[in-house]
Amino acid sequence: MDRHEALVPVASGSAYRVASAPRCALVTPGLAAELGLVLERFAREAGFNAGRPVALHFKPGVVGHHKVGRAADLCAAGGVGLDTWKRRWDEALARGVGAEERVRNLGWRLYKALQCYGRWAQPQGFPIQLFGPWTRSEGPWRRISYGLLRAHRDHIHVAL
Repeated sequence: MDRHEALVPVASGSAYRVASAPRCALVTPGLAAELGLVLERFAREAGFNAGRPVALHFKPGVVGHHKVGRAADLCAAGGVGLDTWKRRWDEALARGVGAEERVRNLGWRLYKALQCYGRWAQPQGFPIQLFGPWTRSEGPWRRISYGLLRAHRDHIHVAL
């Protein structure tokens, strides 16, 4: 990124709206565009549309490439925190109703959409820059350290 490149907030789409303050999702124009494509596809596949968009919340990043806008942290989908979505996921799997939970769990669906449809950074010698509560079980990099997993237990981090 050019040191003088202006950061932009991730914009709302047709089927999703960014419900957090714009300052919480200031990123490079490239990351904003990539997120917009993936978030729109996620929202539409989950049954949302312009008349009924899903709310998504970002939280400001605290370290590293957040300062230059190359990363974003999603912390809630549909008004529910990702830590709650993960708890519901684990409970459903324990009850043996994982197939049903795949349909209704917006947190898991968001994570999978980001994993399947996004083009995230993978610096040489480092994992793909997609971390969240489902990283160890879903990938793309399952050998995540306990510390990194714990740091991303309540949000999904993506970087471009």
